Amino acid sequence: MTSTSVHPHEGASPPQSPGGAAPDDGRLPKDHTQAILETTKHVAALLKRSGQPFALAGSVAAFAHGLPARFQHDTDFCVRPEDADAAIKALEDGGIAIRHAPEDWLVKGRSGGEEIDLIFELARRPVSAELLERASVKAVDSVCMPVLAPTDLMDGRLAALCEHYCDFGDLLPMARMLREQIDWERLDQDHRDDPLPDAFLYLLERLRVIDRRERTEGGA
Repeated sequence: MTSTSVHPHEGASPPQSPGGAAPDDGRLPKDHTQAILETTKHVAALLKRSGQPFALAGSVAAFAHGLPARFQHDTDFCVRPEDADAAIKALEDGGIAIRHAPEDWLVKGRSGGEEIDLIFELARRPVSAELLERASVKAVDSVCMPVLAPTDLMDGRLAALCEHYCDFGDLLPMARMLREQIDWERLDQDHRDDPLPDAFLYLLERLRVIDRRERTEGGA
């Protein structure tokens, strides 16, 4: 949901899985950050080959826009609901094991010991053609792929805030580093009536990360 890419050291011992055992294919390095990047590149290659529109999301997308590489436990991709079956087939044909999650807005996959989320709904809204069209092509560890726009990334993170998950500490670095790339006026208008996102935007204003009042009045 840091800014330099992590590469295997030359002359290092043979790569290992995160658990310490050598992977079956002998390709994934032992470093978890690089392992997620390798899985991300593999999934992107399969989706590009399928011709289905998609975009990278989550913490790896934030990394592609310049954030430090602080990945969670998976890599996330967005596809339109109507393209879900074709995207799933493309991943399965590429050797990725897919399983259906209890939620009806995503499916999960696994490759090289790393988790993959294929998402059909973002910020409580179905992934749309417009959302994917706003994505920009970025190099992710040397492989180019569509990446969700910073405003849409932040929109999804704000929409995910709830009483059971309200971690401003994780959002603040993202807001600071991407503030010039984010349409704060749009987010202010969309989330002003939501208590937790509104509180976070107020915090950003008090910290002088954004000038919320000026942006809102300027858009009136």
